[in-house]
Amino acid sequence: DPGKADGSAQEDENSVKVPDVNIDKKPVPDNEALSFVKNMKVGWNLGNTFDAIDCTWLSNKLDYEMGWCGVKTTPDMIKAVKDAGFNTIRIPVSWHNHVSGDDHKIDEAWLNRVQEVVDYAVSNNLYIIINIHHDMSKDYIYPTSEYLDQSKHYVRSIWSQVAARFKDYDHHLIFESMNEPRMVGHKNEWWPDPNDPDCRDAVSAINELNQVFVDTVRSTGSNNAERYLMVPGYCASFAGALDSGFSLPADTADSRLIVSVHAYTPYNFTLQEGGIRTFDINRHASTNEIDYFMDKLYDGFVSKGVPVVIGEFGARNKQDNLQDRVDFTAYYVASATARGMTCIWWDNNAFTGTGELFGIFNRGVVKWEYPEIVEALIKYAQ
Repeated sequence: DPGKADGSAQEDENSVKVPDVNIDKKPVPDNEALSFVKNMKVGWNLGNTFDAIDCTWLSNKLDYEMGWCGVKTTPDMIKAVKDAGFNTIRIPVSWHNHVSGDDHKIDEAWLNRVQEVVDYAVSNNLYIIINIHHDMSKDYIYPTSEYLDQSKHYVRSIWSQVAARFKDYDHHLIFESMNEPRMVGHKNEWWPDPNDPDCRDAVSAINELNQVFVDTVRSTGSNNAERYLMVPGYCASFAGALDSGFSLPADTADSRLIVSVHAYTPYNFTLQEGGIRTFDINRHASTNEIDYFMDKLYDGFVSKGVPVVIGEFGARNKQDNLQDRVDFTAYYVASATARGMTCIWWDNNAFTGTGELFGIFNRGVVKWEYPEIVEALIKYAQ
């Protein structure tokens, strides 16, 4: 009976619900920076877009925008992000495939196109984050004392150009120094060992690179003199931010720095291939890692008046485990909100196959494929 089959499919779809999550709110200091981050509410990443690299099959470098995600960004897409209830968009940008010369002069057409998409977001009154993304290599940025001079030169070159281009944009535009700065290929690439001398060296190098970023942006004047700036610790992990060697840069602006963290936590559910498919908000085994790292960030930064933005998080689709992903999203965002932190979902426009399926917004047809995840994001970011 086709009618009956249709009915049962509809019933299955309707059975996915956003759970009730009640997490006691912790006291958040009353300052301008923390209020600013609270107003960002919740965000969405334009992932695998301007951050695409090494698309050597493409003759036109401007087509890198579509190299990984398959779609060119349109004003309708960005309007749909705003209309869904998001208040922030993160636009990751890789630069090294679009520069020339020893001073890394950015291709005018690439910078123009980045600006064009930033302007789509400006017209929707969104908070916007742009950064240096997949430029981590021994040719560009490699955070060790051995490669520090060239890394500083690269950071200074890119940010002097980008900051100059956007210096008159208002406070809704935020700059993020680097994406996941780390020793690519090192045994500790993804997790800093405080007892490893290489890691201690890398933490120190990241401090210096973040300082170059802040000094370079501030020196361009206009609204950049007071712009909010995001800085990560080692590999943007919470452990990197909380490392005893990590320090916020000195800044001529007062309380305009935000700690940038990425946390696909718990890893075995959110990101690990295989891993587990289930998340239960009433089970300590599901929630304890979220509670732990968010408490650490609250104690280390938020409680002391320093804002934190979780610039990337999400949970990949594992054989259609939608209810578990919705439950995770609700718990994660509610937990962050209760501690004064803002979250930004990683969306790479991937929906099919066996890869990292973090897509929730199908850009090709401008449709939210998982409205229940969106509902959980928006509901608990208040």
